[in-house]
Amino acid sequence: MRSAYRVETVRAAERELMGRLPHGALMQRAAAGLAAACAAMLGRVYGARVVLLVGSGDNGGDALYAGARLARRGAGVSAVLLAPDRAHPGGLAALTRAGGRVADDPYEVLAAADLVLDGITGIGGHGGLRPDAVPVTRAARGSNALVVAVDLPSGVDAGTGEVAGEALRADATVTFGAYKPGLLIDPARQYAGAVRLIPIGLDLPSVPDAEALQHADVADLLPAPAAESDKYRRGVVGVVAGSARYPGAAVLAVAGALRGGAGAVRYVGPGADAVIARFPEALVSDGSPAKAGRVQAWVVGPGLGDGAGVDEVLASDVPVLVDADGLRGLDPEAVRARSAATLLTPHAGEAAALLGVPREKVEAERLASVRELAARYGATVLLKGSTTLVADAEGPVRVNPTGTSWLATAGSGDVLSGLAGSLLATGLDARDAGSAAAYLHGLAGRHAAEGAPTTAYAVAEALPGVWRDVTGG
Repeated sequence: MRSAYRVETVRAAERELMGRLPHGALMQRAAAGLAAACAAMLGRVYGARVVLLVGSGDNGGDALYAGARLARRGAGVSAVLLAPDRAHPGGLAALTRAGGRVADDPYEVLAAADLVLDGITGIGGHGGLRPDAVPVTRAARGSNALVVAVDLPSGVDAGTGEVAGEALRADATVTFGAYKPGLLIDPARQYAGAVRLIPIGLDLPSVPDAEALQHADVADLLPAPAAESDKYRRGVVGVVAGSARYPGAAVLAVAGALRGGAGAVRYVGPGADAVIARFPEALVSDGSPAKAGRVQAWVVGPGLGDGAGVDEVLASDVPVLVDADGLRGLDPEAVRARSAATLLTPHAGEAAALLGVPREKVEAERLASVRELAARYGATVLLKGSTTLVADAEGPVRVNPTGTSWLATAGSGDVLSGLAGSLLATGLDARDAGSAAAYLHGLAGRHAAEGAPTTAYAVAEALPGVWRDVTGG
């Protein structure tokens, strides 16, 4: 599990630790880890040309002390001071003692650099880079150097993942003590590159602000049939999807549901012929959801058009996943009044409609948007996108680390809905079902695509293989 903490929490933990350590010891820990990570990336330190982009404050100090360590190992280290009067005095003195220098011409040293350390702004930065820093950062990005961010890429928001102005895109980020939400959530995540965590001894709360599951975490969540299981004990998921215009949505939602661990899938809707032709094991009905038979969870909405079924499913006493057409005009009070769990799975456009804001706002403020939706509807919300987030009223926001841009294909979300609904039917709560489904779906997308265009049905077919990879089955 990757756990991320907001800036205030990290700073409080740093203050507590600094109170127990000799002056400057915590910065030296960070600098030692940073220098070691840079040395590993360089491969050969002696003779390497390293440029430090140094802002004011401790972030610049980390870069200067790390530069001093690299200089002592034979690297040629030059510091570009963006705020000369406020550069960390101890770090600057350490760099010059080690043989490093302050650059006279920033652009000359950047043009020849092998590695650039971005120590301009730290985790407290907001609103993008200052205008005077932009030309230098553009020169750094335009060079052939490897750009390494110190704790966080300059210009991004550590706590939210928002990028409100220009930021320096890193090839790698070395972060200290804890992950920050901005390192896991787009659009900031796209600026971080490969992220390496350097432990520095912080005592952090047991409950983070955000977390990203890994294989072992998902494996612990996934259901497995017991010796006495039958199809009903494993759970039955009902799927209300498809229409005369979109019968394929029904097929794809059922394809995901059949691969999500439930023992049986009941399909209700006008796509029964298409569903049974592809999946003879599905239990189909063209009546109403209430007459389809007992289920442990419902999925409603994919390809539904203006078809009925949403209100009837929401009136049930089992967990419900609402997607796609089911989200249109969804009444917050109807959702909040439910006794069982509700999982909403909008993409950015659908989330924008539910919130009454432009789509661009949702995409720029993904963390705030998913939290607001969860609070407004009293539901668990899976916000799909370049970073899929899962949030409810309590607990940390789950950040999905898997996926590929090739998943932006018609019907992919229908497969995800069926998969998550099936996991709901097996007994997982909405947060775990959404998180595990997004993780598997992302892996299946990678497997199906392998760097080339793929289809939603190919993603569904890849699910058993990635399930086995995750569980070791």
